[in-house]
Amino acid sequence: MNTPHITIIGAGLGGLTLARVLHIHRIPATVYEAEPAPTARAQGGILDIHDYNGQLAIEAAGLMDQFRDIILHGHQAMRILAPDGTVLFDKADDGNGGRPEVQRGDLRQMLLDSLPVGAVQWGRKVVSTRSLGEGHHEVIFADGGTSTTSLLVGADGAWSRVRPLLSDATPEYTGMSYVETYLFDVDTRHPAAAQAVGSGSMAAPAAGGKGIQAQREKGGTIHTYVVLREPQEWFDAIDFTDGAAAAARIAKEFDGWAPELTALITDGDVPPLLRPLFALPLGHKWERVPGVTLLGDAAHLLTPNGEGANSAMYDGAELAKAIAAHPGDIEAALTQYEEAMFPRSAEFGSIGAELHDLDDADAVAGLIKLYTESGN
Repeated sequence: MNTPHITIIGAGLGGLTLARVLHIHRIPATVYEAEPAPTARAQGGILDIHDYNGQLAIEAAGLMDQFRDIILHGHQAMRILAPDGTVLFDKADDGNGGRPEVQRGDLRQMLLDSLPVGAVQWGRKVVSTRSLGEGHHEVIFADGGTSTTSLLVGADGAWSRVRPLLSDATPEYTGMSYVETYLFDVDTRHPAAAQAVGSGSMAAPAAGGKGIQAQREKGGTIHTYVVLREPQEWFDAIDFTDGAAAAARIAKEFDGWAPELTALITDGDVPPLLRPLFALPLGHKWERVPGVTLLGDAAHLLTPNGEGANSAMYDGAELAKAIAAHPGDIEAALTQYEEAMFPRSAEFGSIGAELHDLDDADAVAGLIKLYTESGN
């Protein structure tokens, strides 16, 4: 029996890694993506790619040389500040850390460039999927088109249209949200904030998961993530269409903090963007259903802890390797993949979870321990 042509929904890092590793094994696949083009929107900030999952996926994809070319050297530096600006922990990037930093957009483009022309079909938004029986499924697109497949992989993120074929689980609000903004040309225009952040990442935590985080990206840009544990209704009362007023309201939650830290909110060069955080139940799993599976956020959406992108890429590589190892026996491949993925995703999802509800001192101590032991 021949391995069937594989349908992948979603051209994120996980879906593209799957397609690339399948391509190496000469297994055909098509990726369907809702976005109209690879440049349709910004692809987020910096990712640290871990040597125990994300980098292993890149090795399986045969792209380590290209990966080294996009690493942002010096950006593994990490510092932790107290609310008054005191530096509590400062670790330089000595080049020996196991989590080199790259821009998400560069990483995605690297994967796209490694695929055959036409492997990704853009502007194909999936509205639903349905079982046709005997392991076959139909994908229905917003433009009215359909596609039938005997192997369907949902790599389509938090609000996956493939997940309902396997599970009734839906993401729930974690009780925490990010408010994001960017500061540009920081060393010239925002020197105090730039000095506070340093050359890599900075965290200023407080009790109950509240805090200010920031990352220095390439081109003199700082990406700020304000973390607040509030119900969604609290954020609904803020008019985010008025950027200045929204920034001022968020900054009010940090009254008394050092001005170089609150400047990371109030001096943003773009309007603040609200990102409520959702997650699937930790340990989410399903019974084996012929002809369909999930990877990444579609399978195990996590509270952000640095593992999401790495875990998705690793899922994609492991699924591709399982398919290649079982030519003509897709069910054996999917069983092997899922039996390993379920406990692995639960383990990755638990990393750092205990930090969200600690008091100030324990949060700082926990972060220092996490970054010291991680080799970041």
